[in-house]
Amino acid sequence: MPLQALVTGGAGFIGSHLVERLLADGCRVRVVDNFATGRQENLAGFRTHPDLQVEQVDVADFPRLRPLMDGVDWVFHLAGLADIVPSIQNPLAYHRTNVDGTMAVAEAARLAGVGRVVYAASSTCYGLPDQVPTPEGAAIRPMFPYALSKYLGEEIILNWHKIYGLPAVSLRFFNVYGPRSRTTGAYGAVFGVFLAQKLAGKPFTVVGDGRQTRDFTYVTDVADAMVRTAQSSHAGEVFNVGSGGSYSINALVAQLGGEVVHLPKRPGEPDCTFADTRKIEAALGWKAQVPFTEGVSRMLEHIELWRNAPVWDPATVAEATRDWFKYLGK
Repeated sequence: MPLQALVTGGAGFIGSHLVERLLADGCRVRVVDNFATGRQENLAGFRTHPDLQVEQVDVADFPRLRPLMDGVDWVFHLAGLADIVPSIQNPLAYHRTNVDGTMAVAEAARLAGVGRVVYAASSTCYGLPDQVPTPEGAAIRPMFPYALSKYLGEEIILNWHKIYGLPAVSLRFFNVYGPRSRTTGAYGAVFGVFLAQKLAGKPFTVVGDGRQTRDFTYVTDVADAMVRTAQSSHAGEVFNVGSGGSYSINALVAQLGGEVVHLPKRPGEPDCTFADTRKIEAALGWKAQVPFTEGVSRMLEHIELWRNAPVWDPATVAEATRDWFKYLGK
């Protein structure tokens, strides 16, 4: 019998790429998504696959979630709320989804005797790191409610391993990008902002001088890391998942091509995100395969996906990030 995988948040950006990969690998896949941020169109290319089952369920709804774990070999927990500003504005919603939801997933998986649980954690737990590349043992300094909620979810997963023996691993993702990333909603990921601006012929809104660097990691590499983790025997561990490099915003806009307007530097944002990936490379033999320039080229090939995305300018960015400066600029 093929393996049965359950993917929470499977209609989201990263989740849908993971679902596509698992189906290609011959797995049966059960998607659990409440479609608050996930989109049906993310599943469109394989929605009719005979091994795909989609359940519209909120992960924090334990009574409905629990029976969906029966017969599951692998659980990939990606469901969650993202973004900095909305988490500042509505921290209780982030706690319910990212913390209570994760506890419900861990407990449902435990009761069902699931074989493997892989948690999608966030590198934002490092805050402003003292060391780059940043290893898994670096100090934890969540700077805003989103980062805190994702870290608390990780702690739950690891505690369920320690107390109950749940075979779980946490993967801390660094700056994931690729097709199907969110195109609407609150001001967020730099790629979505820039691609919509390019389509509209507007200047790129670059924060600060643009020399800050990010460990941009292509989404198919992240999906591969999750699958390799599920296939391994590791449990109770944390692994960074990054590209192996760190690339400046100036380099990104140079490849995208277009005019630039500079915005004030934002408090609480690191000058550099850069994962130390030696641990996952040694333990799982995983290494990112998509170079940054190739990944950006792939994004440009899919640029029409951002045709209806919000087009930001300095005034609208300032309004969208007002609470960022209000609460983090102390």
